[in-house]
Amino acid sequence: MKQNVFDVLMFLFENYMSEEAELAEDREALRDTLQEAGFKQGEIRKAFDWLEGLAELKEDETAGVLRCPHSFRIYSEQEAEKIGVEGRGFLLFLEQMGVLDHAAREMVIDRVMALEGDEADLDQLKWVVLMVLFNQPGREAAFAWMEDLVLDEMDNVLH
Repeated sequence: MKQNVFDVLMFLFENYMSEEAELAEDREALRDTLQEAGFKQGEIRKAFDWLEGLAELKEDETAGVLRCPHSFRIYSEQEAEKIGVEGRGFLLFLEQMGVLDHAAREMVIDRVMALEGDEADLDQLKWVVLMVLFNQPGREAAFAWMEDLVLDEMDNVLH
């Protein structure tokens, strides 16, 4: 089975979601756990880099500039190709529903662009949204809404 960075991120999110503080403290033990789970060292390193990028975005003070309620997003050619029409429509829907604000949307776009591969599918996009919301204090309601959406869809696929 070919594993990629997204698979490592999913494993971490599903297994360590409520233990964020412990992730940072015991990185070597976590790296060993991931290797025992069958992930390659290069993919683990890239996943850690991805998570560090998310943490840096969270601390970025320039995100406040994006809070103009009447602005709209124009995607670059690379972003449009990577996210696709369906994904861009989904991000717009989440903004209109109040799940994502402008700053969170930009974080999602940045983290999707940091994933490997040519195009991120809608499921990957949903999980990235969930990971971004999980890392934003004060967004618990939006996270819960998105979590319900993702997990309900997973249940429908399993049944």
